Amino acid sequence: MSGLSHFDDQGNAHMVDVSDKAVTARIATAEGWVRMAPETFAMITEGRAKKGDVIGIARLAGIMGAKKTSELIPLCHPLPVTKVSVDLTSDPALPGLRLAATVKTTGQTGVEMEALTAVSTAALTVYDMVKAVDKAMEIGGIRVTLKDGGKSGRYEA
Repeated sequence: MSGLSHFDDQGNAHMVDVSDKAVTARIATAEGWVRMAPETFAMITEGRAKKGDVIGIARLAGIMGAKKTSELIPLCHPLPVTKVSVDLTSDPALPGLRLAATVKTTGQTGVEMEALTAVSTAALTVYDMVKAVDKAMEIGGIRVTLKDGGKSGRYEA
């Protein structure tokens, strides 16, 4: 299991000890998309969804998801998140919504999982809000696009 920090010498899962790591400013961004039928796309962008403002509610869900990451992912540290932004952009060519999340903290470990959770939660919320009219929606492309801060430095997709 060498190279995987969430396993000890015996191969058992454990939470990484970050107590000796420097406190630094950290940021991560992630992206993804929800592809849907053109009729569903029109319903969302025209504000005709029966459950309400799909984009606004999904944005809030993404923010909440980022803040709850350590409760969902077993070995994530609870972090003092200092900023979360979630943007949903309509893309007629998809057709669907493109999602992007940015998460910041000042701490001893990064916020990549929080950014990924924000995008995932927002995408799942979009699906939940309009699944009654489009069960064939697809969620995909979820990935980290930027990570900066800490010992390993900067990563950009």
